[in-house]
Amino acid sequence: MSFYEKKWWKEAIGYQIYLRSFKDSNDDGIGDIPGIIEKLDYLKDLGVNLLWICPFYKSPMDDNGYDVSDFYDISEDYGTLEDAKKLIHEAKLRGIRIIADLVMNQTSDEHPWFIESRKSKDNPYRDYYIWQKGKIVDGKEVEPTNWASFFGGSCWQKDELTGEYYMKIFSKKMPDLNWANPNVRKGMFDMAKFWLDLGIDGFRVDAVAHIARSTEFEDSTMESTSKYKPDWRKFSNLPRLHDYLKEFNQEVLSKYDVMTVGEVGGGALPTEAIEYAGLNSNELNMVFNFDHNWCNNVWDLKNPEDPVITNLAHMKDMFEKWQTNLYGKAWNPLYWLNHDQPRVMSQYGNVNKRVLSGSMLATALYFMWGTPFIYQGEEIGMTNYPFKTIDDFNDVSVKNSYQIAISEGQDKDRFIGFTAHRSRDNARTPVQWKNAPCGGFSTVKPWFQVNPNYVSINVEDEQKDPQSLLNYYKKVLALRKHPDYMDTFVYGTYEQVLRKDTTVYGYIRKQDKHVLVITNFFDCSVDVKLDYHVRKVLLSNYNEQHYDLKHLHLRPYESFVVELE
Repeated sequence: MSFYEKKWWKEAIGYQIYLRSFKDSNDDGIGDIPGIIEKLDYLKDLGVNLLWICPFYKSPMDDNGYDVSDFYDISEDYGTLEDAKKLIHEAKLRGIRIIADLVMNQTSDEHPWFIESRKSKDNPYRDYYIWQKGKIVDGKEVEPTNWASFFGGSCWQKDELTGEYYMKIFSKKMPDLNWANPNVRKGMFDMAKFWLDLGIDGFRVDAVAHIARSTEFEDSTMESTSKYKPDWRKFSNLPRLHDYLKEFNQEVLSKYDVMTVGEVGGGALPTEAIEYAGLNSNELNMVFNFDHNWCNNVWDLKNPEDPVITNLAHMKDMFEKWQTNLYGKAWNPLYWLNHDQPRVMSQYGNVNKRVLSGSMLATALYFMWGTPFIYQGEEIGMTNYPFKTIDDFNDVSVKNSYQIAISEGQDKDRFIGFTAHRSRDNARTPVQWKNAPCGGFSTVKPWFQVNPNYVSINVEDEQKDPQSLLNYYKKVLALRKHPDYMDTFVYGTYEQVLRKDTTVYGYIRKQDKHVLVITNFFDCSVDVKLDYHVRKVLLSNYNEQHYDLKHLHLRPYESFVVELE
């Protein structure tokens, strides 16, 4: 496949739905599939034509659906299989495609495979999961290795029935599948075919970087003060997983006109992304990386009350790294956040200047090359939640880390303060549809806290305001899809300008047109000079009609897109 070969998924505008928090249609406090159907016209009007929906499968909800107990059925929280079929049908009527979250790394401990696997060491399903004996150290039994879990503590959980440990790199209720077993691969491939035959258009592949494991179950020698070592390379981005993905592509994906985007997380290199999603890799179409998600000081704060400050120089380096190293070799997704990161308005924007800073962020990101994915509520500038106590959180990983931190003598208030900046629960508060009880998400108390600022930040009010962030997002997406400029924005080259400037992010896209994008990332004025001439102003968040690039005075968060002569 050529990089410039036109594909629907290269030209699509994506939108991620965290189903539990999107829209409650039946007044039980939980978002559901009929709630998505109810909002399809809103999404079409926004300019979206691709939905990524987080897991809707049957699940005990230890991790909000990423712990699947039945891949072939819908969680009762979310509706029925008939609802899913109706959603697919109604979306297609509006020109909207749907990709589902494909959970490949683990199941729930309530999945029939695991129920069988834990019964005995010689059960036919034993090898569907990763079991190891404990080690004896100083006369005491300990875990097979000292590897950490992403959710805190060990990545091993002892099962008393057989006296062995199963691997679980996330929650103890989410045992990891053994992809080295061909029966596991066949089972997962058959499940994927089921959903593709039902009419979905592809998958976001969850935790795909972890489906291969080191076969040497030896302690990590990583230098760390932690009892369990966060040595993710023991089960992340290992070579053998590419064999599994090639087989998945050959057996399943190649037989359908679908798209796949994998989650490879932080630390992956562009060269590794090309292995996953290179034009001729025959694996996936693109992969999400997290390199640009933490370009600020939230992990370095000395006190929770200290200001969060964007490190634009680092962010520009990350954009340069992925925009230039993948161009012509692999496709790229564009996104500010997903369900696992804080709200972008609180990360990189200014909650007191929501429209200006939010429009700047949209301008900066969505004119680069790649397939955009807007996260629900981003388009109205939803912000982080004001967490005060551990009871305000829902995330199992936060609860686990809290217990560990308190047992080690950490201060409760400091833990809450730091976690409030960083927690993925920020992205999971219900969408604020209107200034009404529960933010219009539901008529009853929702499953999770509604941000109290729904009074001033909500879809209904922004739809009525021509100067709202929501209506600016519509302009961004309309320009990106404009027939005169789409080829340039989708397939054109990328070249940063003002590379050493620590206040302004800018770049030129070149194809049949030459388009310049300039954004002032901060709440200050700045003067810059560029040796170009403006042919036409395409978009400005100050509604400016003229720009002199040789004497350019940028106001706070000022951003614009211009066609160059």
